[in-house]
Amino acid sequence: MTAIDVANGVAERLDAVRRSIDKATADAGRTDHVTLVAVTKTFEAEHIRPALVAGQRVVGENRVQEAKAKWPALREAFDDIELHLLGPLQSNKAKEAVALFDVIQSVDREKIATAIAKAADDAGRMPRCMVQVNIGREPQKAGIEPEETLAFVERCKALGLPVEALMAIPPVDEPPGPHFDALAALAADCGLKTSMGMSGDYEEAIAHGANFVRVGSAIFGSRPPIAG
Repeated sequence: MTAIDVANGVAERLDAVRRSIDKATADAGRTDHVTLVAVTKTFEAEHIRPALVAGQRVVGENRVQEAKAKWPALREAFDDIELHLLGPLQSNKAKEAVALFDVIQSVDREKIATAIAKAADDAGRMPRCMVQVNIGREPQKAGIEPEETLAFVERCKALGLPVEALMAIPPVDEPPGPHFDALAALAADCGLKTSMGMSGDYEEAIAHGANFVRVGSAIFGSRPPIAG
């Protein structure tokens, strides 16, 4: 698959996703804004550029090193990008993450929260943060346990992290609606927003109150195979 093949139709698909977000928001009787995070992981700069040209400015990456390789140059051309880290963060990458990302959505344990706080203090730059919740209690997934969320959010805030939302990924083999409801209830208890919903279920997530939706393949098409 060539770069042209992958990039072809990006602007049109982006427009369709935006319209479906607007419709889902209206159908839910909501008057607030839902932020689209365009997930660009595994796509190269030329695949992403059509979405940026079409005005998309909030984007998400899963890995620090991948983002470091492609976003500095893109930001030279589009200087108002808001870059979100969506994937797990290792403490030894906290310094790079703080320097590169505007939002870290995957704060999932105390060691990471402490590392982000220290790196931000050293850099004089603090990204906005979200706490990742293991809403389906899946042993293979990262995230704080639901019953520990409120206390963990308070610990993050005590470290100086500006926590603005809870983020979660429901189990793939279960209906997402109950998990969206559970995350929304937790977020309400914490006084926070929610980041939930991806390409296959973002409209349902909006119906359950999502404030941020993370959409990749519905915009950029099938992901290229990962080398190695």
